[in-house]
Amino acid sequence: MTSPAADPVPADPVPAHPVPAGPLPAGPLPSAPVPVPSSGPPPTASSPSPAAAAPAPGRRRITGAVWAALAIVYVVWGSTYLGIRVVVETVPPFLASGSRFLAAGLLLAALVAWRHGPAALKADRRRLGSAALVGLLLILGGNGLVNLAETTVPSGLAALLVAAVPVWVVLLRTATGERPGPGAYGGVLIGMGGLAVLTLPGLSGEIGIGGVLTVVVAALLWALGTVSSARLPMPANPFTASVYEMLAGGLGGIAVGLLRGEHRGFDPGAVSASSWGALAYLIVFGSLIAFTAYAWLLQSAPVSLAATYAYVNPVVAVLLGALILGEALTWPILLGGAIVVAAVCLIVSTERRG
Repeated sequence: MTSPAADPVPADPVPAHPVPAGPLPAGPLPSAPVPVPSSGPPPTASSPSPAAAAPAPGRRRITGAVWAALAIVYVVWGSTYLGIRVVVETVPPFLASGSRFLAAGLLLAALVAWRHGPAALKADRRRLGSAALVGLLLILGGNGLVNLAETTVPSGLAALLVAAVPVWVVLLRTATGERPGPGAYGGVLIGMGGLAVLTLPGLSGEIGIGGVLTVVVAALLWALGTVSSARLPMPANPFTASVYEMLAGGLGGIAVGLLRGEHRGFDPGAVSASSWGALAYLIVFGSLIAFTAYAWLLQSAPVSLAATYAYVNPVVAVLLGALILGEALTWPILLGGAIVVAAVCLIVSTERRG
């Protein structure tokens, strides 16, 4: 679910440091970078501030490698909503989300131990607890609920609803006593209007309103996880923090799936080849490759350039849903989506200037 200073998510929703969720993104998905004081998405624990982690933006060269990494983040995180939609066609939603992040967390742990030694995975109980809590908010709450919602909600609509995470981040920051500024509040008002338009298919009965509201709750939990990650003591290494967030969120998803009885009558042999393929894609590309590409971007490119994924991912998700799954591009989706993306642009640009 991956972000500079305090990015909210992809599809796979993105938190204070990179954890593609796809939704969230998908994560949630992976969302737009909205700086939160003391923060370290994407889409997950505590990462060093962009200023401390890399040279001043003016000295960064935009190389071919930067554009390649940006393309990966654009396309892969934008496609996680499509991947989730394909997975939940034949795999129960919480078991799918839980197994995805449990597998990704174990793979990332192996990579961290291989690159930096097993000691890099050590963290005290307090930081482990914080990482686990953030992981439950981002991955179980954000990504898990997006998986559940996409059993009835089109992937493109889910992506646009999740794109409003920066709106919720501003409101949560205000609730904790911060004052983001008039530009951010203007973005909130515009974003709320966009969300109202996007809920029309649910209110009209065209799409189940329960699924639409589930995505809204998922985005709110992703925003809460993003803000919390900036205020809790987290493991110093953001990759280590992401490992424990993925593991906690993955185990939480499997536990919720079992409590919901998703295992009853579930036959792995009946899972379609497309669902297996989409799940593998989400694990390897959505939760590892794009995650690594985004983390590298934060150190190698201007933050303003890396932040553009927040505007592009929803557009990619909507186009892929229409082209591959034949999802209808209705006027509420097009108009509401445009309003939400405009609100995100206003909030992010205002926060960046501040």
